[in-house]
Amino acid sequence: MTIPNITLYHAAGSRSIRVRWTLEEMGLPYKLERLTLAVGQTGGPAYTAIHPSNKLPAMIVGDEIILESLACIEYLITKFGPTDLAISSDHKLYGRYLELFHFGESGMTMAMNLLIAHLLLLPEEQRSKRLADWARSEMDKHINYLMVRSLGDGRPWMIGDQFTAADISVGYMMFLLKILKILPDLPQEIRDYFDRVTTREAWIKSSFD
Repeated sequence: MTIPNITLYHAAGSRSIRVRWTLEEMGLPYKLERLTLAVGQTGGPAYTAIHPSNKLPAMIVGDEIILESLACIEYLITKFGPTDLAISSDHKLYGRYLELFHFGESGMTMAMNLLIAHLLLLPEEQRSKRLADWARSEMDKHINYLMVRSLGDGRPWMIGDQFTAADISVGYMMFLLKILKILPDLPQEIRDYFDRVTTREAWIKSSFD
């Protein structure tokens, strides 16, 4: 395999953690461009030329720009695999793998963003307890979904014994729930799952800074 020329735009705590985590799990070389998070202004005008919404992540591979964390992950595992982070289309749990991989973002994002906004980011006078309570109730449904569709049967990872990109997708959301101080209230299976995530060397390297 030709050694790829990868640049990742990254800020601590942001969704770029997912992409950095994937790079570390796969052992791919990359250059890290560190940015400071600023709502709507991350990276300033120069970064707008790379990401028109000034959000993270952005990844450049050669002369190609890839945005959105799950798109970056899928690009890496498809372009530079094979890797154990993905399972093959003939695997009996392939559909469940895709489901949980995408659920970590598309399923959980609205509730998560509202929780972050109304518990953490917005000035006190702009926060809405009603919205925060609704988002928490929705998040509880999402946690139940993960219990029913995955972790409730005692499996160590989203797809059984194999750590995959689905764990990178969902594991990052558990990290945000920890920041929001919600994780301690979740089922033991979820807390044990996040404990396993945080022992992975690639996670430690990716989330430290």
